[in-house]
Amino acid sequence: MLTIHAADLVLPGGGRAPVPGGAVAVRGTEIAAIGPYEEVAAAHPDARIRRWPGVLTPGLRQWHGLWLLTRVYHPDPREADELGTAPVSGPAFAALAPDAGRMAGSVRRGIQRMLAHGTTHVGLGAGPAEVRQAVARAGLREVPKAPVLAPPVWDGPDLDPFVEGYDLPGTVHGPLTVGGLADLAVFDVADEADLVTRGASTCVATVLGGRLLYRAR
Repeated sequence: MLTIHAADLVLPGGGRAPVPGGAVAVRGTEIAAIGPYEEVAAAHPDARIRRWPGVLTPGLRQWHGLWLLTRVYHPDPREADELGTAPVSGPAFAALAPDAGRMAGSVRRGIQRMLAHGTTHVGLGAGPAEVRQAVARAGLREVPKAPVLAPPVWDGPDLDPFVEGYDLPGTVHGPLTVGGLADLAVFDVADEADLVTRGASTCVATVLGGRLLYRAR
């Protein structure tokens, strides 16, 4: 079935103009059309419609996926009384010294939290096989790790790429193109500037290869 993802503003990337009241039509794993909602819907009258608030963009690339999955512990909700809910890193991670079993659960939760930040592509480099397998099972796409040692602003990696100082072109995996893979994200913000300011925690949906893998509502 073809699905149309409609949003207040579509930012295709690749230097193309934003599309107010835009839509992306997805057939299977690929993008079938991009344009104003009225035009896309008229061309595909039998499509399922998903309406999202805010801005639709290409999925994001998490430059520091290896670090976030191997040098950070993502607590289980049942550990909230002991550890809180925020990722545990730095000296606190070293003191926690989680064993392999706990880290396996942490990796799964870390991947889900990446999806909840609009991430579709993860930089791993020469990461452990079990981490790469977990990423592949979740459907995320593995890409080369960051070509630089640190982003423009660095206080350790964050699940939100915008916290590290990247703009939208420096964060998305690539432009949305007709015939390309349907890897996209939607954020409940007003426009690109608002997204960069408020960050990827505003994500309301993440679609990877046409599959809706995360939705906040």
